[in-house]
Amino acid sequence: MTYCCAVMLNAGLVFASDSRTHAGVDNVGCFSKLHVLEIPNDRVITLLTAGNLSVSQGAIEHLHRCVRENHAQNWTNVQSLSDVAMLLGDAMRAVVARDGPSLKQSGIDASASFLLGGQIGTERPRLFLVYSEGNAIEATPETPFLQIGEIKYGKPILDRVIRSEISLLEATKCVMVSFDSTMRSNVSVGLPIDLLILPRNRLKADLRYRVDDQDAYFRELSERWARGLRRVFSELPPPHWYPDGQQ
Repeated sequence: MTYCCAVMLNAGLVFASDSRTHAGVDNVGCFSKLHVLEIPNDRVITLLTAGNLSVSQGAIEHLHRCVRENHAQNWTNVQSLSDVAMLLGDAMRAVVARDGPSLKQSGIDASASFLLGGQIGTERPRLFLVYSEGNAIEATPETPFLQIGEIKYGKPILDRVIRSEISLLEATKCVMVSFDSTMRSNVSVGLPIDLLILPRNRLKADLRYRVDDQDAYFRELSERWARGLRRVFSELPPPHWYPDGQQ
Protein backbone atom coordinates (compact mmCIF):
# COMPACT_ATOMS: atom_id res chain seq x y z
CA MET A 1 0.00 0.00 0.00
CA THR A 2 1.01 3.61 -0.52
CA TYR A 3 0.12 7.00 0.90
CA CYS A 4 0.81 10.19 -1.05
CA CYS A 5 -0.45 13.67 -0.33
CA ALA A 6 -0.07 17.05 -2.05
CA VAL A 7 -1.29 20.45 -0.87
CA MET A 8 -1.85 23.58 -2.98
CA LEU A 9 -1.62 26.89 -1.11
CA ASN A 10 -1.45 30.55 -2.02
CA ALA A 11 2.20 30.33 -0.93
CA GLY A 12 3.08 27.27 -3.01
CA LEU A 13 2.90 23.48 -2.88
CA VAL A 14 3.81 20.68 -0.45
CA PHE A 15 4.31 17.08 -1.62
CA ALA A 16 4.88 13.95 0.47
CA SER A 17 4.93 10.21 -0.13
CA ASP A 18 5.90 7.12 1.78
CA SER A 19 8.35 4.71 0.16
CA ARG A 20 7.12 1.26 1.18
CA THR A 21 6.04 -1.23 -1.48
CA HIS A 22 4.95 -4.80 -1.06
CA ALA A 23 3.73 -7.74 -3.08
CA GLY A 24 2.68 -9.85 -0.09
CA VAL A 25 3.75 -9.88 3.53
CA ASP A 26 7.13 -11.46 2.73
CA ASN A 27 8.01 -9.23 -0.23
CA VAL A 28 8.45 -5.69 1.06
CA GLY A 29 10.66 -3.12 -0.65
CA CYS A 30 11.58 0.54 -0.57
CA PHE A 31 11.09 2.64 -3.70
CA SER A 32 10.85 6.42 -3.92
CA LYS A 33 7.42 7.47 -5.19
CA LEU A 34 8.35 11.14 -5.56
CA HIS A 35 9.75 12.12 -8.95
CA VAL A 36 10.81 15.56 -10.17
CA LEU A 37 10.98 16.85 -13.76
CA GLU A 38 12.85 20.13 -13.69
CA ILE A 39 14.37 22.88 -15.80
CA PRO A 40 15.63 25.29 -13.10
CA ASN A 41 14.17 28.79 -13.29
CA ASP A 42 11.75 27.69 -16.03
CA ARG A 43 9.63 24.82 -14.71
CA VAL A 44 9.44 22.28 -11.91
CA ILE A 45 7.01 19.35 -12.11
CA THR A 46 6.50 16.87 -9.30
CA LEU A 47 4.96 13.41 -9.59
CA LEU A 48 3.75 11.22 -6.73
CA THR A 49 2.78 7.65 -7.62
CA ALA A 50 0.51 4.96 -6.22
CA GLY A 51 -0.60 1.59 -7.53
CA ASN A 52 1.24 -0.80 -9.82
CA LEU A 53 4.90 0.18 -9.65
CA SER A 54 5.83 -1.09 -13.11
CA VAL A 55 2.96 0.85 -14.69
CA SER A 56 3.84 4.12 -12.93
CA GLN A 57 7.53 3.74 -13.74
CA GLY A 58 6.62 2.92 -17.34
CA ALA A 59 4.51 6.08 -17.61
CA ILE A 60 7.35 8.25 -16.30
CA GLU A 61 9.77 6.61 -18.74
CA HIS A 62 7.26 7.33 -21.53
CA LEU A 63 7.46 11.06 -20.67
CA HIS A 64 11.26 10.94 -20.88
CA ARG A 65 11.13 9.00 -24.16
CA CYS A 66 8.99 11.72 -25.72
CA VAL A 67 11.77 14.19 -24.92
CA ARG A 68 14.49 11.93 -26.35
CA GLU A 69 12.47 11.40 -29.51
CA ASN A 70 11.84 15.14 -29.91
CA HIS A 71 8.06 14.94 -29.84
CA ALA A 72 6.45 18.24 -30.75
CA GLN A 73 4.89 18.41 -27.29
CA ASN A 74 6.69 17.09 -24.23
CA TRP A 75 7.10 18.14 -20.61
CA THR A 76 10.06 20.41 -21.44
CA ASN A 77 8.21 22.69 -23.86
CA VAL A 78 4.47 22.82 -23.09
CA GLN A 79 3.25 26.09 -21.60
CA SER A 80 0.81 24.87 -18.96
CA LEU A 81 0.74 22.21 -16.26
CA SER A 82 -2.63 21.08 -17.61
CA ASP A 83 -0.78 20.13 -20.80
CA VAL A 84 1.61 18.00 -18.73
CA ALA A 85 -1.41 16.32 -17.10
CA MET A 86 -2.70 15.42 -20.57
CA LEU A 87 0.74 14.11 -21.59
CA LEU A 88 0.84 11.97 -18.45
CA GLY A 89 -2.67 10.71 -19.18
CA ASP A 90 -1.53 9.71 -22.68
CA ALA A 91 1.47 7.94 -21.15
CA MET A 92 -0.77 6.04 -18.73
CA ARG A 93 -3.06 4.88 -21.53
CA ALA A 94 -0.10 3.77 -23.64
CA VAL A 95 1.46 1.72 -20.84
CA VAL A 96 -1.83 0.15 -19.75
CA ALA A 97 -2.69 -0.71 -23.36
CA ARG A 98 0.71 -2.36 -23.78
CA ASP A 99 1.04 -4.19 -20.45
CA GLY A 100 -2.52 -4.40 -19.11
CA PRO A 101 -3.69 -7.55 -20.95
CA SER A 102 -0.69 -9.64 -19.89
CA LEU A 103 -0.89 -8.37 -16.31
CA LYS A 104 -4.60 -9.18 -16.18
CA GLN A 105 -3.90 -12.66 -17.52
CA SER A 106 -1.56 -13.18 -14.57
CA GLY A 107 -4.11 -11.82 -12.10
CA ILE A 108 -2.16 -8.59 -11.47
CA ASP A 109 -3.89 -5.25 -11.04
CA ALA A 110 -2.53 -2.79 -13.62
CA SER A 111 -4.08 0.32 -12.08
CA ALA A 112 -1.96 3.24 -10.97
CA SER A 113 -2.51 6.91 -10.25
CA PHE A 114 -0.47 10.09 -9.96
CA LEU A 115 -0.49 13.38 -8.14
CA LEU A 116 1.01 15.90 -10.54
CA GLY A 117 1.86 19.42 -9.42
CA GLY A 118 4.27 22.26 -9.89
CA GLN A 119 4.71 25.49 -11.77
CA ILE A 120 5.65 26.41 -15.33
CA GLY A 121 6.97 29.93 -15.94
CA THR A 122 4.61 32.63 -14.74
CA GLU A 123 1.60 30.34 -14.60
CA ARG A 124 0.24 29.88 -11.08
CA PRO A 125 1.16 26.68 -9.21
CA ARG A 126 -1.31 23.90 -10.01
CA LEU A 127 -2.10 20.41 -8.75
CA PHE A 128 -3.80 17.47 -10.51
CA LEU A 129 -4.84 13.90 -9.77
CA VAL A 130 -4.32 11.70 -12.85
CA TYR A 131 -6.12 8.35 -12.91
CA SER A 132 -5.16 5.06 -14.55
CA GLU A 133 -7.58 5.76 -17.36
CA GLY A 134 -5.68 8.95 -18.20
CA ASN A 135 -8.31 11.46 -17.10
CA ALA A 136 -7.53 14.06 -14.44
CA ILE A 137 -9.07 16.40 -11.89
CA GLU A 138 -7.53 19.63 -10.58
CA ALA A 139 -7.30 20.87 -7.01
CA THR A 140 -9.16 24.11 -6.27
CA PRO A 141 -9.07 26.71 -3.46
CA GLU A 142 -12.14 24.96 -2.02
CA THR A 143 -10.40 21.56 -2.20
CA PRO A 144 -6.71 22.47 -1.84
CA PHE A 145 -5.27 19.01 -1.19
CA LEU A 146 -5.30 15.69 -3.02
CA GLN A 147 -4.39 12.18 -1.84
CA ILE A 148 -3.79 8.78 -3.43
CA GLY A 149 -3.29 5.35 -1.93
CA GLU A 150 -4.31 4.73 1.69
CA ILE A 151 -6.07 8.04 2.18
CA LYS A 152 -8.69 7.52 4.89
CA TYR A 153 -6.54 7.66 8.05
CA GLY A 154 -4.71 10.85 7.14
CA LYS A 155 -7.65 12.77 5.72
CA PRO A 156 -9.35 14.02 8.93
CA ILE A 157 -6.43 16.23 10.01
CA LEU A 158 -6.12 17.64 6.47
CA ASP A 159 -9.84 18.42 6.38
CA ARG A 160 -9.60 20.36 9.64
CA VAL A 161 -6.39 22.30 9.03
CA ILE A 162 -5.59 22.77 5.35
CA ARG A 163 -6.80 26.05 3.87
CA SER A 164 -5.33 27.90 0.89
CA GLU A 165 -4.22 30.81 3.05
CA ILE A 166 -2.11 28.90 5.62
CA SER A 167 1.68 28.92 5.41
CA LEU A 168 3.91 26.29 3.86
CA LEU A 169 5.27 25.57 7.35
CA GLU A 170 1.82 24.92 8.82
CA ALA A 171 0.87 22.75 5.84
CA THR A 172 4.08 20.73 6.18
CA LYS A 173 3.40 20.04 9.86
CA CYS A 174 -0.16 19.01 9.01
CA VAL A 175 1.02 16.66 6.27
CA MET A 176 3.52 15.05 8.67
CA VAL A 177 0.75 14.45 11.23
CA SER A 178 -1.36 12.97 8.43
CA PHE A 179 1.43 10.49 7.69
CA ASP A 180 1.90 9.65 11.36
CA SER A 181 -1.83 8.90 11.71
CA THR A 182 -1.77 6.72 8.59
CA MET A 183 1.28 4.72 9.68
CA ARG A 184 -0.23 4.09 13.12
CA SER A 185 -3.32 2.54 11.53
CA ASN A 186 -1.84 0.75 8.51
CA VAL A 187 1.52 -1.02 8.74
CA SER A 188 1.75 -1.26 4.94
CA VAL A 189 2.52 2.49 4.88
CA GLY A 190 5.92 3.30 6.34
CA LEU A 191 9.08 5.35 6.49
CA PRO A 192 11.02 6.85 4.82
CA ILE A 193 8.79 9.78 3.83
CA ASP A 194 9.93 11.81 0.83
CA LEU A 195 8.99 15.47 1.18
CA LEU A 196 9.24 18.38 -1.27
CA ILE A 197 8.31 21.98 -0.48
CA LEU A 198 7.84 24.19 -3.52
CA PRO A 199 7.34 27.91 -2.75
CA ARG A 200 5.43 29.91 -5.34
CA ASN A 201 7.69 31.19 -8.16
CA ARG A 202 10.79 29.38 -6.86
CA LEU A 203 10.96 27.15 -9.99
CA LYS A 204 13.54 24.76 -8.60
CA ALA A 205 13.14 21.66 -6.44
CA ASP A 206 15.85 22.32 -3.86
CA LEU A 207 13.73 22.05 -0.69
CA ARG A 208 13.60 18.26 -0.63
CA TYR A 209 13.90 16.08 2.46
CA ARG A 210 13.77 12.41 3.42
CA VAL A 211 12.30 11.59 6.82
CA ASP A 212 13.59 8.23 8.09
CA ASP A 213 13.29 6.33 11.35
CA GLN A 214 16.22 8.29 12.81
CA ASP A 215 14.54 11.67 12.29
CA ALA A 216 14.28 13.34 15.70
CA TYR A 217 11.72 15.93 14.60
CA PHE A 218 9.28 13.35 13.26
CA ARG A 219 9.56 11.28 16.47
CA GLU A 220 8.88 14.38 18.57
CA LEU A 221 5.96 15.42 16.38
CA SER A 222 4.43 11.94 16.67
CA GLU A 223 4.83 11.81 20.45
CA ARG A 224 3.53 15.34 21.06
CA TRP A 225 0.55 14.81 18.75
CA ALA A 226 -0.38 11.62 20.61
CA ARG A 227 -0.04 13.31 24.02
CA GLY A 228 -2.06 16.28 22.83
CA LEU A 229 -4.89 14.08 21.58
CA ARG A 230 -5.02 12.17 24.86
CA ARG A 231 -5.07 15.43 26.84
CA VAL A 232 -7.85 16.96 24.74
CA PHE A 233 -9.82 13.71 24.96
CA SER A 234 -9.55 13.66 28.75
CA GLU A 235 -10.83 17.25 28.88
CA LEU A 236 -13.97 16.57 26.85
CA PRO A 237 -17.16 16.96 28.93
CA PRO A 238 -19.31 13.87 29.53
CA PRO A 239 -22.59 13.59 27.62
CA HIS A 240 -25.48 15.11 29.58
CA TRP A 241 -27.49 11.87 29.28
CA TYR A 242 -24.82 9.62 30.84
CA PRO A 243 -25.91 8.19 34.25
CA ASP A 244 -24.45 10.02 37.25
CA GLY A 245 -21.80 8.06 39.13
CA GLN A 246 -21.10 5.67 36.28
CA GLN A 247 -17.56 5.44 34.83
